[in-house]
Amino acid sequence: MSNPSNLPSSNASSEPESIRQFVVTPAAGKRLIARALASHPVVEAALQSRTIVIVAGTTNGYVAEEIFAVLGGGEDFTRRRFVRGVTLPPTQATTETGRIPDESQFPGDVVIEKGVWQQGKTIFDVVDELREGDLILKGANALDLEQGRAAILIGHPKAGTIGAALQAVVGRRVQLILPVGVEKRVPGSLDDLSMLLNIPEAQGARLLPVPGLVFTEIDAIELLTGAWTDIVASGGICGAEGSVWLAVSGTREQVEQAAQLLRSVGSEPPFEF
Repeated sequence: MSNPSNLPSSNASSEPESIRQFVVTPAAGKRLIARALASHPVVEAALQSRTIVIVAGTTNGYVAEEIFAVLGGGEDFTRRRFVRGVTLPPTQATTETGRIPDESQFPGDVVIEKGVWQQGKTIFDVVDELREGDLILKGANALDLEQGRAAILIGHPKAGTIGAALQAVVGRRVQLILPVGVEKRVPGSLDDLSMLLNIPEAQGARLLPVPGLVFTEIDAIELLTGAWTDIVASGGICGAEGSVWLAVSGTREQVEQAAQLLRSVGSEPPFEF
């Protein structure tokens, strides 16, 4: 599991004083990730003097909301159409892959330059100008928790937004953060899975493992409270489908802070497209 602050966990080397369990829905997880990223030191620094590109996606819609709550100036932002492709149940899907290609109501990515929202711009408008110190936030579709890696489904013949982002990330050392919920964890090697989906005989989306800082609900809890978190069970019904049971451990103060944090996001309603 990754450590978002690059600091040693305060309770990693000793027995925890307290352990409590919590159920976190996918929607609550998105809000939790977003709230933590809005106070992440790397994000805070970039908001002051650099460029941040929040690439459209469901989790990143929450991230943009939380950043605008801190920054201000986002009154016109809505996450309802802040997507380029979504996975829907078969009864609602418009393509065989369950992903909607229609971008007629797409508002653009969120590009913030020195604290000012450049409304209507996309990553394609600014990628050539990004330099070291700038920041890209891009969601993911597959998560390897053990290795701290993520991968992205590719439907575009030029690899879409991640294809553009990697030019800056690899070519100019722009930092990439990958906000991704633990609901997207998969077993096995992302490299092996990408080879499976990317061969000429395969149909449907491709898969691209990418370099970047993976940031999950686990990282969010550690960043905001210092507590350590383990996934101990998952699943549910009546709106809890996709949920995870998290065991949060640490000092009594850390665990109580985590409890308050998780209560504050616990009533987050499911995402509506």
